[in-house]
Amino acid sequence: MTFKIAIASGKGGTGKTTVSVNLYKCLSEKLNDNVQLIDCDAEEPNDFLFFKNAKIKQKEVIQQLVPKIDLQKCTFCEKCSEYCMFNAIPIIPSAKYANVNTSLCHSCGACSVACQFDAISEYPVEIGVMRSYLLPEGDGLIEGKLKIGSPMQTMVIKETKKYVSDNSQIVLFDAPPGTSCPVVETITECDYVILVTEPTPFGLHDMKLMVELLNELEKPFGIIVNKAGLGDNETHQYIEKEGFELLGEIPFMKSYASDYANGNLFKNIPPEIEKTYNNITKKIVSKMNLK
Repeated sequence: MTFKIAIASGKGGTGKTTVSVNLYKCLSEKLNDNVQLIDCDAEEPNDFLFFKNAKIKQKEVIQQLVPKIDLQKCTFCEKCSEYCMFNAIPIIPSAKYANVNTSLCHSCGACSVACQFDAISEYPVEIGVMRSYLLPEGDGLIEGKLKIGSPMQTMVIKETKKYVSDNSQIVLFDAPPGTSCPVVETITECDYVILVTEPTPFGLHDMKLMVELLNELEKPFGIIVNKAGLGDNETHQYIEKEGFELLGEIPFMKSYASDYANGNLFKNIPPEIEKTYNNITKKIVSKMNLK
């Protein structure tokens, strides 16, 4: 069985990518390379930047089927507009106007079901691309990248997840920031979620939002405090008060942050940080065995 783990946070900049790629490397060493990494931050995927020898193995265009209305067949009965829960089909019968707003359409197919006059057909529109990378370690990296201007981030993530390997022991999903639909799509099939936060008021506030979401989805989770030593103690107090599992604390180090900025995340890893990741890796493997 494949154990699926999402690395998420309530806000951007907490260190999701840092944690994701480091855990991928550590787990690959622990599990004889039976680990896969999925970059679901479709608006700005950047996991591949930290693997110097990454080579593109496969590239696939991700498409969305968008409806088109044939005005010669359309009777402007407005049935399709009534069926569309996304308000993507404006119709003005008096002006014989009917159109599909592609930025609102979610390709659910309801309008095609509603139309009794065969006036609606579908055509493919590119909304993004999936890239698969071969890496020096592990089962490799898959990323979904949204086409600039497209609002269909959730759909790109959903299609990207279809390329997940069933042969990997662990699959790590680097989730988008926030608590919106793209995050829900990323974590919905996961067995466990790692929340990455920082000891700041913003970090605590947005982590609480994420905790509410995970409780509603009934997803088990643990917390990693990144940049420990900065900010205040309110984040730690909240975790202790609520009885949440603290997987580890990654201390803030200016030199390590500098290496990250230069894409050298695996170069000269401070011993304290390396030890923390090794301990987190052991905890994850134990959870996998308990599944």
